[in-house]
Amino acid sequence: MKQFLIHDAIFDLFPESVYGVVLADNMNNRYADGLPYRKLLRKAETESLKHIPLEPLSQNPVVAEWRAAYGKFKTKKGARASIEALLKRVSKGENIGSINPLVDIYNAVSLTYGVPAGAEDRDAFQGDLRLCIADGGEPFSLIGSEENDPPLPGEIVYRDDGGAVCRCFNWRDARRTMITEDSRKAFIIMEMVNGSRIAVLEQALSELESLIRAHLGAETARHILNRENRSLVIDA
Repeated sequence: MKQFLIHDAIFDLFPESVYGVVLADNMNNRYADGLPYRKLLRKAETESLKHIPLEPLSQNPVVAEWRAAYGKFKTKKGARASIEALLKRVSKGENIGSINPLVDIYNAVSLTYGVPAGAEDRDAFQGDLRLCIADGGEPFSLIGSEENDPPLPGEIVYRDDGGAVCRCFNWRDARRTMITEDSRKAFIIMEMVNGSRIAVLEQALSELESLIRAHLGAETARHILNRENRSLVIDA
């Protein structure tokens, strides 16, 4: 049995944080036609403009909230929440490129609702997945690189028994657990440090699950974790 566990230290820093998880099984993550996913992304880019009406980008609430959150733990210089990276590209008039169907879907939902999202291949996990504070030195190779670039002591990471899976919440993903066109089982997470926006998270999860079912033919289950409910079986 494999679990997803959120350590106490995360809730010490962010007591009101909530985390939405979708588990997808038996998904087909290969493009038959990339056009529907490009359309999803273009629509989401337009929708996302409501999150960034102000200049500079950092003054918008979605971005400012995550900047403040990243100030509470150790980060590598320049680390930013994944939603800020997406919104920054949209604010510059750039399109979000297609990667593979699942990544396109969660990027579209992330933009639409202003919530960071990420995904990992569950078959690649070694033991339990934990959201925790890094000791520092955990093995980590970024997507597109074979170089070891371990997290800093005090950094927030997703990690398993093989090392770090994702650094600084959903800032950077590991090559070892990345979603590919051959992935059949996925762990998708959406993060929120402010529990008052739980209704937004629930809407985002519902749309994410519906899109995964419709486009990837997957079986799905969704869950919400918080301080009172901080663990989840992800594989029996």
